[in-house]
Amino acid sequence: MASDPVFAVTPRAEIAQISVANTNRDGTGTIVDVLTGGSSGTNISKIEIVATGTTTAGVVRLYLYNGTNTRLLREVFVTAATPSTTVSVWNAQLIFAFPNVLHLPSASWKLQASTHNAETFNVFAFGADL
Repeated sequence: MASDPVFAVTPRAEIAQISVANTNRDGTGTIVDVLTGGSSGTNISKIEIVATGTTTAGVVRLYLYNGTNTRLLREVFVTAATPSTTVSVWNAQLIFAFPNVLHLPSASWKLQASTHNAETFNVFAFGADL
């Protein structure tokens, strides 16, 4: 255990766009890298997922890749929405409050995402390298 506290060094804000249907939950198929960990690790405090248009009932999946294996971290259910001037696009936020941040321990780790349906989503990850 470190004798001195470790503080965030470099803020991170990363974005990826997913749009290819992938019904797999086993880490195979089309999966997009959202954020790669820093050399001393990265803490993720918030993930935002925003549809770019009409959605049908489905799922956005988040994965962790540890340099060898891709594993399902979480499924975020998508509801049907037809955006207009009175209806916003579908969106979701995942907040990881300190001390329970999502931690990528090294540069070999990645946060990844996929969509169950062939619909387009922007996936944002906010955090900091250590």
